[in-house]
Amino acid sequence: MNRPMKTIVAIVVVLAAIAGGNWYLQRAAKYRSTDNAYVNADMVQVASRLNGQVIAVHVREGQLVQAGQALFDVDPEPYEVSLAQAKAKLAQAEQSERQDMTDVSASDAAVRQAQADLANANTAAHRAQSLVRQNFLSRQAEDDTQARVRVAEASVAQAHAKLAGAKVHVARIGDATPAVLAARAAVAQAALDLKHTHVVASRAGWIVNHTLVPGTSVVAYMPLFALVASGSFWVDANYKETELQGIQPGQPAVIDIDMLPGHPYHGVVDIINNGTGAAFSLLPAQNATGNWVKVTQRIPIRIRFTGEDTLLPFRVGASAQVTVQVKP
Repeated sequence: MNRPMKTIVAIVVVLAAIAGGNWYLQRAAKYRSTDNAYVNADMVQVASRLNGQVIAVHVREGQLVQAGQALFDVDPEPYEVSLAQAKAKLAQAEQSERQDMTDVSASDAAVRQAQADLANANTAAHRAQSLVRQNFLSRQAEDDTQARVRVAEASVAQAHAKLAGAKVHVARIGDATPAVLAARAAVAQAALDLKHTHVVASRAGWIVNHTLVPGTSVVAYMPLFALVASGSFWVDANYKETELQGIQPGQPAVIDIDMLPGHPYHGVVDIINNGTGAAFSLLPAQNATGNWVKVTQRIPIRIRFTGEDTLLPFRVGASAQVTVQVKP
């Protein structure tokens, strides 16, 4: 190769290097990429609200279920018995309420009778006083009539006390007595428990980590398996703290998932975490030590899928690469 040709080749190489470097700098200023990214989603932990034995399982691992679809059944027999007992206690409470109302009516009648007896005693006492003044009756007879008045007054007071006591038992809160309301609440709770023996999906999604089989004894609120909610996928992209400048919520992003090569997905920056991943770990780093070494930290950024990509069934935990466009 002659000298002029070598010079031309050198110039072309230099120009290509300059163009490549300029392209790289422009791209670096316009885009921020990281391969420290993983697919995530809303995970619903499925559990029974009751203690009992599983008698039927209606789903399998990886199955797509819809909201309200049956997942499994807990033995309802003990809860059917509890509901029957609660209904019986409610009937007893209502019967006692009716008996208490009868007692109130009887006590009210007793008050009226005692008041009538008192009125008669007062009339007899006034008549006796008149006859004594006319010397038709002795003083002893007048004393006897006064004694009957005092007895009648005591009977009236006693009848009023019994009436007040009877009314306490029929004091109402709304349309029923406290005892009846408590019995109704017990029936409602027993009916709710019986309903909860049939466990259904709270939302649509895929069944994961499923090992439940009939015959298993379950404990209330102990997770049994999980449900990956459909339409809830996002990517957690862990950018270095030195790469965050210019990244803001709402910026478009491209997501390349390793297990689905050649198909970029669209997303948008949703949330920039307020702390590093290490800050929220079980054992956070203690930087105030004598052997401290500075390490660049990473800040989690949530990238939300957009458009039709939000409905795709991604795999939770899958590796990905995220590129955020920080400038138009």
